[in-house]
Amino acid sequence: MSDKTSLLKAALRDAEVTKEVVVERAAAHALPGVLRRAAPGARWMIVADDTTWDIAGQAAQALLEAQGIALAPPLMLPARPRLKPRVAASATIARKLAVHGLMPLAVGSGVVNDLVKHAAMLAGKPYVCFATAASMDGYAASGAALLDEDGFKRTLACPPPVAVLADLDVLGAAPARMTAWGYGDLAGKTVAGADWLLADALGIEPLSRRPFDMVQAHLRGWLGASGRLAAREPEAMGDLMAGLLVSGFAMQAHGNSRPASGSDHQFSHLWEMENLQVGGEPAAHGACVGVGCVAMLALYEWLLARPDTALASAAERAEDGYDDAALSREIDAAFDREEFRTAARGEMTAKRAAGGRRARIEGFAGVWPVLRGQLASQLIGANDMQQRLRTLGAAAHPRDLGIAGARLAADYRRARLIRRRYTLLDLLDDIGWLDAAITDLFSPGGFWAA
Repeated sequence: MSDKTSLLKAALRDAEVTKEVVVERAAAHALPGVLRRAAPGARWMIVADDTTWDIAGQAAQALLEAQGIALAPPLMLPARPRLKPRVAASATIARKLAVHGLMPLAVGSGVVNDLVKHAAMLAGKPYVCFATAASMDGYAASGAALLDEDGFKRTLACPPPVAVLADLDVLGAAPARMTAWGYGDLAGKTVAGADWLLADALGIEPLSRRPFDMVQAHLRGWLGASGRLAAREPEAMGDLMAGLLVSGFAMQAHGNSRPASGSDHQFSHLWEMENLQVGGEPAAHGACVGVGCVAMLALYEWLLARPDTALASAAERAEDGYDDAALSREIDAAFDREEFRTAARGEMTAKRAAGGRRARIEGFAGVWPVLRGQLASQLIGANDMQQRLRTLGAAAHPRDLGIAGARLAADYRRARLIRRRYTLLDLLDDIGWLDAAITDLFSPGGFWAA
């Protein structure tokens, strides 16, 4: 049994919903048995887009028909322009499933999987996913990141698939940019882990050791294969897919996305909900996460360089309460759509209900000597991460996404407004250091200096 297979089997034991995972060459051959075990006697419907149908869906349909699996005609989603993850689209799929009593088989990557995942929940059906690219960690995750009717991106609660299959040859044949997206999504786990360590140290969100270790114990090994991934080595592709799936299983085990999503993802969600375009298409999630990861690694490096005396002084000067009027003005200036402002106010109200600011800063000053060492061991250097991303041709700098320096500087503040999850962005804002950190990062000699 390979290390990848052993790791997936071990992670699967912690998964609440997913019962089977197959990551190997010719994985499609396992589909008939997987579907029979998932829902004996059920009638299935493949949901794919034009591209994934040609890559894997058509062959899967023919195989399943030959093996006597009851099938409805496939549901084809448009691949061009790039499909958007809208709640309305998942509702349409759900109606078809419910009316005809069908079980869904998602054949595709991020958006197809999220749409089917949410649709299956709405219809009260289990679903199976056949992944066509190692492009993101959401395959096995609880929840789907979708755009609501107002265009605000939210992670909506819904069960993950009961089984996930991925063919190494299909993954290797996927566009190189999709593999780069998956690597970017996995890279973000370095920041997610650091943010969780920070929140745990402050008593805001206790660290759950098993889900944390499921991701972090293997992360450096997964991220060390960028050169092999660029060469499309099948085993490296399998390891990347395993890392993405294990991240999803960790989220299943924990009950939310904390093991795999931190401030890195907040940049991504901000850009995605504002419909950031790259080359005339919506920016890919993994590309945004990769740049968000680098942005936050640079910010963590800034914090680690602060002398202990500066933190002690900040703790002495800290005020206990928050200026709600100032926050309201900031939110009004940050977003040009009222529905985004309303959502941001709700998220920040929930986040600030966790306790007084002065007590939080004083507590941080007390744990900082130990936490500093933990973070230094956890993190990868921002320059190092940029180089790894570039090896794969992945987005590694905001200009790769068409984002100007002034916009990124503003987004360091805006990103914290859209999620109630406490991260380094919130800590630095509590201390009163966030603006100074941003200024330093963009000043001559700073990480983002032109």
